[in-house]
Amino acid sequence: MSSFIIEGGRPLQGDISPQGAKNEALQVLCATLLTADPVRIKNLPDISDVRNQIQLLTDIGVKVTHNGKGDMTFQADNVNLDYLKTDDFIHRCSRIRGSVMFIGPLVARFGRAMISKPGGDKIGRRRLDTHFLGIQKLGAHFTYNAERGIFDIKANGLKGCYMLLGEASVTGTANIIMASVFAQGTTTIYNAACEPYVQQLCHLLNSMGANISGIASNLLTIVGVRRLHGATHTVLPDMIEIGSFIGMAAMCGSGIRIKHVNRRQLGIIPDTFRRLGIEVINEGDGLFVPKQEHYEIDSFIDGSFMTFSDAPWPGLTPDLLSVLLVVSTQAKGSVLIHQKMFESRLFFVDKLIDMGAQIILCDPHRAVVVGHDKQVPLHAGRMTSPDIRAGIALLIAALSADGVSRIDNIGQIDRGYQDIEGRLNALGANIKRVD
Repeated sequence: MSSFIIEGGRPLQGDISPQGAKNEALQVLCATLLTADPVRIKNLPDISDVRNQIQLLTDIGVKVTHNGKGDMTFQADNVNLDYLKTDDFIHRCSRIRGSVMFIGPLVARFGRAMISKPGGDKIGRRRLDTHFLGIQKLGAHFTYNAERGIFDIKANGLKGCYMLLGEASVTGTANIIMASVFAQGTTTIYNAACEPYVQQLCHLLNSMGANISGIASNLLTIVGVRRLHGATHTVLPDMIEIGSFIGMAAMCGSGIRIKHVNRRQLGIIPDTFRRLGIEVINEGDGLFVPKQEHYEIDSFIDGSFMTFSDAPWPGLTPDLLSVLLVVSTQAKGSVLIHQKMFESRLFFVDKLIDMGAQIILCDPHRAVVVGHDKQVPLHAGRMTSPDIRAGIALLIAALSADGVSRIDNIGQIDRGYQDIEGRLNALGANIKRVD
């Protein structure tokens, strides 16, 4: 198990560019299973979750060609369906949550899929009901083998239908879209997730010959087609990493420029940091965060207490609440962080409290942060990363703290952030990876 040793208190300055979006990459990689033709994907992030997803594709027979850094071509013209039944495939699926999105394309194209309960962050319950119920409505049949812990999904031709999703699940919506592209007739998905990741998946599928309308809304209409062909697709910059860099620049920066961010796809993320009092300047297709000697939390128009809570897109993504929480510890004022979706995601705050942060954990979903106004810096500590987003929040805290900190289990951070220590060290950080 690897760890980071971080010397805190070093000002960060310079330019940094975001990686390709992790969540989008996992979806579009699965979409390559829908055709026997080559599909080229550019700007893939070099992170462990994406590498594991690509390895899964390779294991089931997809040909992978490396064209350059982050640029690969995938051809699923000889998929080995028998491999889906092996213990090795089931074990690999259990290590990565993105594997659940194999169900939609495999059932759509081949009429069969097998999957174990997927892995991923330990942030509370993450139901698969939306995936299963949506694909069942299209005509697939699910059975569960309790002894092996696997789901067996079969379909003898899918048929389009109307469905109202119980939750606007991003991966659930993606799975249902991919299952619907070959369904006979028309599929209408209401309360669909409309995050940029899902929009990008739909654009890729349309460029492959699918017929999807309503993109960027929560009402998608998919007219089934007989086959898809190859295409080329470029993954968007990772908006979660961009938000992480904004928070890092506010707490530790002496002027950081975040380049090539595709600002139109960031939604309310920059304005949310501005409500913390952080100056975020638009520069072309980039952002500049000058040194923040001081930042004061805004209040609502009626003067009431500022609250940040997650919501389906275009609301605030839950993946940034951990970063907003840690940045608030050095703001002037107080804020309530309300994590509605996952009941274990705020449990990392005890590590921040040990570092001197003033945080009241009200319950598993809510925490009140009383900021230090940069008058009392956090102090160094030893901590363990429980998930990707808490991991980056703890790294930001360590970079701002007095003294030398250690973060264990950084494999969690590696799942979502590409060469994070190398890129931050180029800005002036002192982060060392040790085994």
